[in-house]
Amino acid sequence: MQDYILIVEDDNGIHHMMKELLQGNGYEVKSAYSGTEALLYLEKQAPQAVILDLMLPGMMGEELLSEIKKADPGTAVIVTSAKDDVHTRVELLRAGADDYVVKPFDTEELLARLEAALRRCAKDGRQAEQGKTLCFKDIVMDMDEHRVTVSGQEISLTKREYLILELLISNPNKVFTKNNIYESVWNEEFVGEDNAVNVHISNIRQKLARVNDKETYIQTVWGIGFKMKTL
Repeated sequence: MQDYILIVEDDNGIHHMMKELLQGNGYEVKSAYSGTEALLYLEKQAPQAVILDLMLPGMMGEELLSEIKKADPGTAVIVTSAKDDVHTRVELLRAGADDYVVKPFDTEELLARLEAALRRCAKDGRQAEQGKTLCFKDIVMDMDEHRVTVSGQEISLTKREYLILELLISNPNKVFTKNNIYESVWNEEFVGEDNAVNVHISNIRQKLARVNDKETYIQTVWGIGFKMKTL
C-alpha cells in the first residue's frame, strides 16, 4: 500500500471538499468519518499525515490524536476545529499535533500547512524515532531531558526561554502574538504593555547566535508577533 493522507471528518461537505482538494494535488486519500473507523486504517498502515477533526462521534479527536502518535510518532497530524482559543491550540500542539487550523479555513492555507508538515516529518526523522524530540534547522530540543542543542552544542535556557522556544518550534509556520506567548508560558492574562516577551525572545536569539550567528531562527512579524524563520 502506498503512502496516503487520512481525512477524519464527520461533516460530509467539509470531508468531500478536502478529499477533492488533496486528490487534485496528487495525494492518495483515505476517508474516515469516526475515530473507530480511523483506527482501522491505523492498524493496517500508518498514513503520512492525518487531517483530524476534534468533534467526532464516539471517540473524540483528542483521544484519537494520542492513538495516532502511539501508533507512529512520525505521522503528521493537522487538527481542524472551530475552537480558536489559545489554550486549546497550545494543549493540542503539546499533545503531539503538528499544526492547528481553525474552521472555516482557506483550502490553499490547509494545503500549504499539510505540505509544510510533511516536509518537517520527512526532514526530522529523529522526531519520528524518538517521539519526544523537536527539531528545527540545527536546533534539537530533547523533551525528556529539557536539553537544547544547536549544531550539536548544548545551550543553557531558562525555564521560560525553553517554553517559548518549544512553543514556536512546535508550530514553526504559525505567527504567535505576544498575547499567545505570554498566556501560554506565564499562565497569566496578558496586560498588553508587558515587555517580558520581547526580553525573553532577545535572550533566546543571543544564545542561539553564540553558536551559529550565520542563521536566523526567530522572525519578528511586525505588528503581529513572532515565528520561526522557515525560509
